[in-house]
Amino acid sequence: MDAPACRLYLITPPSLPDLDGFAAGLEAALDAGDVAALQIRLKDADDEVIARAVEALAPLAQVRGVALILNDRPDLAARLGCDGVHVGQQDASCAEARRAVGRQAMVGVTCHDSFHLGLEAAEAGADYVAFGAFFDTGTKQASHRADPELLIAWQAAMLTPCVAIGGVTVETAEGLARAGADFLAVSAGVWAYSEGPAAAVRAFNTAMGEGVAARPS
Repeated sequence: MDAPACRLYLITPPSLPDLDGFAAGLEAALDAGDVAALQIRLKDADDEVIARAVEALAPLAQVRGVALILNDRPDLAARLGCDGVHVGQQDASCAEARRAVGRQAMVGVTCHDSFHLGLEAAEAGADYVAFGAFFDTGTKQASHRADPELLIAWQAAMLTPCVAIGGVTVETAEGLARAGADFLAVSAGVWAYSEGPAAAVRAFNTAMGEGVAARPS
Protein backbone atom coordinates (compact mmCIF):
# COMPACT_ATOMS: atom_id res chain seq x y z
CA MET A 1 0.00 0.00 0.00
CA ASP A 2 1.31 3.45 -0.84
CA ALA A 3 2.14 5.71 2.10
CA PRO A 4 -0.35 8.51 2.64
CA ALA A 5 0.66 11.91 1.34
CA CYS A 6 1.86 14.70 3.59
CA ARG A 7 0.30 18.04 2.77
CA LEU A 8 0.96 21.67 3.62
CA TYR A 9 -1.19 23.47 6.21
CA LEU A 10 -0.52 27.21 6.10
CA ILE A 11 -0.94 29.50 9.11
CA THR A 12 -1.14 33.25 8.71
CA PRO A 13 1.37 35.55 10.39
CA PRO A 14 0.23 36.70 13.86
CA SER A 15 -0.91 40.05 12.46
CA LEU A 16 -1.94 41.28 9.02
CA PRO A 17 -1.45 45.05 8.94
CA ASP A 18 -1.47 45.02 5.12
CA LEU A 19 -4.34 42.65 4.42
CA ASP A 20 -4.45 43.40 0.70
CA GLY A 21 -0.72 42.83 0.34
CA PHE A 22 -0.91 39.57 2.24
CA ALA A 23 -3.84 38.43 0.09
CA ALA A 24 -1.76 38.96 -3.05
CA GLY A 25 1.11 36.92 -1.60
CA LEU A 26 -1.32 34.24 -0.47
CA GLU A 27 -2.76 33.87 -3.97
CA ALA A 28 0.73 33.38 -5.39
CA ALA A 29 1.52 30.81 -2.70
CA LEU A 30 -1.70 28.86 -3.22
CA ASP A 31 -1.14 28.78 -6.97
CA ALA A 32 2.41 27.48 -6.57
CA GLY A 33 1.60 23.98 -5.30
CA ASP A 34 -0.55 21.75 -3.15
CA VAL A 35 -1.93 23.34 0.02
CA ALA A 36 -4.55 21.58 2.12
CA ALA A 37 -5.60 24.30 4.54
CA LEU A 38 -5.12 27.90 5.62
CA GLN A 39 -5.54 28.75 9.28
CA ILE A 40 -6.27 32.36 10.18
CA ARG A 41 -4.47 32.85 13.49
CA LEU A 42 -4.79 36.42 14.79
CA LYS A 43 -4.48 35.92 18.54
CA ASP A 44 -4.63 39.54 19.67
CA ALA A 45 -7.09 40.87 17.10
CA ASP A 46 -10.65 41.91 17.85
CA ASP A 47 -13.64 40.29 16.20
CA GLU A 48 -13.95 42.94 13.50
CA VAL A 49 -10.34 42.49 12.39
CA ILE A 50 -10.73 38.72 12.31
CA ALA A 51 -13.94 39.02 10.34
CA ARG A 52 -12.27 41.27 7.74
CA ALA A 53 -9.44 38.77 7.38
CA VAL A 54 -11.87 35.88 6.89
CA GLU A 55 -13.92 37.84 4.37
CA ALA A 56 -10.80 38.74 2.38
CA LEU A 57 -8.96 35.42 2.53
CA ALA A 58 -11.68 32.75 2.59
CA PRO A 59 -12.69 33.20 -1.07
CA LEU A 60 -9.05 32.96 -2.20
CA ALA A 61 -8.62 29.68 -0.33
CA GLN A 62 -11.98 28.07 -0.92
CA VAL A 63 -12.06 28.66 -4.68
CA ARG A 64 -8.82 26.65 -4.83
CA GLY A 65 -10.16 23.83 -2.67
CA VAL A 66 -8.13 24.95 0.37
CA ALA A 67 -9.96 24.62 3.70
CA LEU A 68 -10.26 27.86 5.69
CA ILE A 69 -9.70 27.19 9.41
CA LEU A 70 -10.11 29.78 12.17
CA ASN A 71 -7.96 29.57 15.27
CA ASP A 72 -9.48 29.52 18.77
CA ARG A 73 -12.96 30.86 18.01
CA PRO A 74 -15.66 28.28 17.24
CA ASP A 75 -18.34 30.95 17.57
CA LEU A 76 -16.78 33.18 14.92
CA ALA A 77 -15.90 30.21 12.71
CA ALA A 78 -19.56 29.25 12.64
CA ARG A 79 -20.81 32.80 12.12
CA LEU A 80 -18.33 33.61 9.36
CA GLY A 81 -18.80 30.36 7.42
CA CYS A 82 -15.30 28.95 7.92
CA ASP A 83 -14.58 25.35 6.95
CA GLY A 84 -13.42 24.57 10.46
CA VAL A 85 -11.87 25.68 13.72
CA HIS A 86 -8.67 24.82 15.57
CA VAL A 87 -8.72 24.87 19.37
CA GLY A 88 -5.96 24.65 21.96
CA GLN A 89 -6.05 22.87 25.28
CA GLN A 90 -6.96 26.14 27.03
CA ASP A 91 -9.65 27.08 24.52
CA ALA A 92 -13.00 25.40 23.91
CA SER A 93 -13.13 21.63 24.26
CA CYS A 94 -13.48 19.49 21.17
CA ALA A 95 -17.11 18.83 22.10
CA GLU A 96 -17.85 22.53 22.57
CA ALA A 97 -16.19 23.37 19.27
CA ARG A 98 -18.19 20.67 17.51
CA ARG A 99 -21.46 21.99 18.91
CA ALA A 100 -20.60 25.47 17.67
CA VAL A 101 -19.48 24.62 14.12
CA GLY A 102 -21.64 21.57 13.43
CA ARG A 103 -20.95 18.15 12.00
CA GLN A 104 -19.96 19.35 8.54
CA ALA A 105 -17.11 21.60 9.67
CA MET A 106 -13.66 20.44 10.76
CA VAL A 107 -12.38 20.56 14.33
CA GLY A 108 -8.66 20.33 15.03
CA VAL A 109 -7.13 20.11 18.49
CA THR A 110 -3.69 21.04 19.81
CA CYS A 111 -2.19 18.08 21.68
CA HIS A 112 1.33 19.38 22.36
CA ASP A 113 3.72 16.45 22.88
CA SER A 114 1.12 14.05 24.29
CA PHE A 115 -0.13 10.86 22.67
CA HIS A 116 -2.73 10.69 25.46
CA LEU A 117 -4.15 14.13 24.64
CA GLY A 118 -4.25 13.10 20.99
CA LEU A 119 -6.13 9.94 21.88
CA GLU A 120 -8.65 11.91 23.94
CA ALA A 121 -9.19 14.36 21.07
CA ALA A 122 -9.59 11.56 18.54
CA GLU A 123 -12.10 9.78 20.76
CA ALA A 124 -13.99 13.07 21.14
CA GLY A 125 -14.35 13.30 17.37
CA ALA A 126 -11.54 15.63 16.33
CA ASP A 127 -10.90 15.62 12.59
CA TYR A 128 -7.17 16.02 13.21
CA VAL A 129 -4.75 16.43 16.10
CA ALA A 130 -1.73 18.75 16.12
CA PHE A 131 1.53 17.87 17.83
CA GLY A 132 4.39 20.27 18.55
CA ALA A 133 6.41 22.31 18.81
CA PHE A 134 9.00 20.22 17.01
CA PHE A 135 11.52 23.05 16.68
CA ASP A 136 12.14 26.53 18.04
CA THR A 137 9.63 29.00 16.71
CA GLY A 138 9.31 32.76 16.87
CA THR A 139 5.60 32.68 16.03
CA LYS A 140 4.49 31.72 19.54
CA GLN A 141 5.99 30.76 22.90
CA ALA A 142 6.24 26.97 22.91
CA SER A 143 6.20 25.29 26.31
CA HIS A 144 6.17 21.77 24.89
CA ARG A 145 8.69 20.04 22.64
CA ALA A 146 7.53 17.07 20.59
CA ASP A 147 9.77 14.38 19.12
CA PRO A 148 9.29 12.80 15.68
CA GLU A 149 8.97 9.45 17.46
CA LEU A 150 5.51 10.65 18.51
CA LEU A 151 4.48 10.86 14.86
CA ILE A 152 5.77 7.36 14.22
CA ALA A 153 3.80 5.99 17.17
CA TRP A 154 0.65 7.88 16.19
CA GLN A 155 0.77 6.75 12.57
CA ALA A 156 1.20 3.14 13.67
CA ALA A 157 -1.75 3.14 16.08
CA MET A 158 -4.29 5.74 14.99
CA LEU A 159 -6.38 6.67 11.95
CA THR A 160 -7.05 10.31 12.89
CA PRO A 161 -4.71 12.53 10.84
CA CYS A 162 -1.89 14.30 12.66
CA VAL A 163 -0.37 17.72 12.04
CA ALA A 164 3.24 18.59 12.92
CA ILE A 165 3.68 22.20 13.98
CA GLY A 166 6.32 24.46 15.46
CA GLY A 167 9.33 25.92 13.66
CA VAL A 168 8.86 23.71 10.60
CA THR A 169 11.10 24.71 7.70
CA VAL A 170 11.88 23.39 4.23
CA GLU A 171 14.99 21.78 5.72
CA THR A 172 13.05 19.87 8.40
CA ALA A 173 9.97 19.01 6.33
CA GLU A 174 11.30 15.77 4.86
CA GLY A 175 12.08 14.26 8.25
CA LEU A 176 8.65 15.06 9.69
CA ALA A 177 6.91 13.68 6.61
CA ARG A 178 9.03 10.55 6.82
CA ALA A 179 8.11 10.12 10.51
CA GLY A 180 4.41 10.11 9.68
CA ALA A 181 2.99 13.64 9.72
CA ASP A 182 -0.11 13.86 7.53
CA PHE A 183 0.16 17.66 7.43
CA LEU A 184 2.90 20.18 8.17
CA ALA A 185 1.65 23.42 9.70
CA VAL A 186 3.88 26.29 8.62
CA SER A 187 3.83 30.03 9.14
CA ALA A 188 7.19 31.84 9.04
CA GLY A 189 8.70 28.95 7.08
CA VAL A 190 6.59 30.13 4.14
CA TRP A 191 5.94 33.84 4.69
CA ALA A 192 9.57 34.64 5.61
CA TYR A 193 11.16 32.28 3.08
CA SER A 194 14.09 34.01 1.40
CA GLU A 195 12.80 33.40 -2.13
CA GLY A 196 9.19 34.28 -1.35
CA PRO A 197 6.05 32.35 -0.35
CA ALA A 198 5.42 30.78 -3.75
CA ALA A 199 8.94 29.34 -3.87
CA ALA A 200 8.47 28.10 -0.31
CA VAL A 201 5.31 26.19 -1.21
CA ARG A 202 7.08 24.53 -4.12
CA ALA A 203 10.06 23.63 -1.93
CA PHE A 204 7.87 22.24 0.86
CA ASN A 205 5.94 20.06 -1.55
CA THR A 206 9.16 18.64 -2.95
CA ALA A 207 10.58 17.95 0.51
CA MET A 208 7.37 16.39 1.81
CA GLY A 209 7.10 14.16 -1.23
CA GLU A 210 10.62 12.90 -0.63
CA GLY A 211 9.78 12.22 3.00
CA VAL A 212 6.63 10.29 2.16
CA ALA A 213 8.48 8.25 -0.46
CA ALA A 214 11.02 7.24 2.20
CA ARG A 215 8.46 5.99 4.74
CA PRO A 216 8.55 2.29 5.53
CA SER A 217 5.88 0.45 3.54
